[in-house]
Amino acid sequence: MSSFYQLIFYAMVFIHNLLLILGRGIGQVMFQNNALSGLLMLIGIFLNSWKMGMLAVCGNIISALTAYFSGYKHNDIKNGLYGFNGTLVGIAVGVFLQLSVGSLIMLTIASALSTWIANFFSRQRLLPGFTAPFILAVWGMLGVCSWLISDLLPVSDTVIDTTQNINYFQAFCLSIGQVMFQGNTVLAGLFFLIGILISSRKATLYTILGALLPIPLAILLEVDATNLNTGLMGYNGVLCAIALGGTTWKSGVWAGCSVLLSTALQILGMGLGIITLTAPFVISVWIIIMIQKVMRTQNK
Repeated sequence: MSSFYQLIFYAMVFIHNLLLILGRGIGQVMFQNNALSGLLMLIGIFLNSWKMGMLAVCGNIISALTAYFSGYKHNDIKNGLYGFNGTLVGIAVGVFLQLSVGSLIMLTIASALSTWIANFFSRQRLLPGFTAPFILAVWGMLGVCSWLISDLLPVSDTVIDTTQNINYFQAFCLSIGQVMFQGNTVLAGLFFLIGILISSRKATLYTILGALLPIPLAILLEVDATNLNTGLMGYNGVLCAIALGGTTWKSGVWAGCSVLLSTALQILGMGLGIITLTAPFVISVWIIIMIQKVMRTQNK
């Protein structure tokens, strides 16, 4: 009986560690090192699409295993610092590729690649990597598919309704949900917001700021209401606000500037036909960080 109880104990420890790594790996997409936050976000993904939920889990696990077998720091793996890029890669496969054996192979390769790129960024101190490993891995994956295995790319037959009026509540919720490609139900965004609230009230306030601030700018620049209603204008702003938001008014100003810059970059990228992913977020925050470094240097 003792061996049976030992087996149960080890199984529970394994499940606990798995949920911890999985939850933190998803939560870290939105800078929340909190397993419960991540698991609530995962529920939000499943409410939008069970396939995307499964792919998110697969990408997360593959990235974490890649980091483990590559000998990377255990604490970084445990804190989800490699899993979050893989999570995004997994979901992206469900968005941009037809599900098949080939696309699952691409998911495995791209998730592993995002882990190695993330480790490269962790070894330098000039700029934080954020979601750049995910962006580079998915751009590379889509490039390979476009040139060599175009059968994996879906044929789009979606008809876009350009006569919509702005639905502000939907635009707000989907701006949060679209951080992880969840644009079909407001519930995903609301679960993401609840997950963030459990972890940090400050991050929650900046999430709200990041989701709302792009709306007036997009209206001013005459962006189509469809792009607003689907959350495509705000998700980069959400990440910018959380990344730069602090407890001082200056950090709030920097966060706001980054949100507006990311919105402008998103509009520009979409106008050029670029699959922007979270590149506007990464580029705008990098620009703000570099400006801050220059200002600190000049003040010395």
